[in-house]
Amino acid sequence: MTLEEPKKYPGELASPQQVHALAEEYRKAASLLLQLSRPGKPLTRAPFRMAAIHAIELYLTALLLHFGLNPNQIRSMRHDLSARTEHALEAGLSVRAKTAKHLQSLSQNREYPVTARNS
Repeated sequence: MTLEEPKKYPGELASPQQVHALAEEYRKAASLLLQLSRPGKPLTRAPFRMAAIHAIELYLTALLLHFGLNPNQIRSMRHDLSARTEHALEAGLSVRAKTAKHLQSLSQNREYPVTARNS
């Protein structure tokens, strides 16, 4: 019987800089998707919102990796932007209180899963 290696997750070995670069690509994609939305048609903004929220998640992930959090700890947060924001604030991220509250509200309002279903 052979010992199985632990399951590797995509991006597990990514550096903070690599995750930041990926976040930049999602931010750029969100900007392009916003241009495709149509006035009076809120569902046409769903792809933009999904890409923008994912970019924010990746920026926070890059920051947490930079601050030394273990990728497994970060992965255990799933898509919880509130948890990521709390950890980033504890690690030294400096943002306006209104911005932090907004990031936390995205998770509390289940913005990520709702947007995912609408896109």
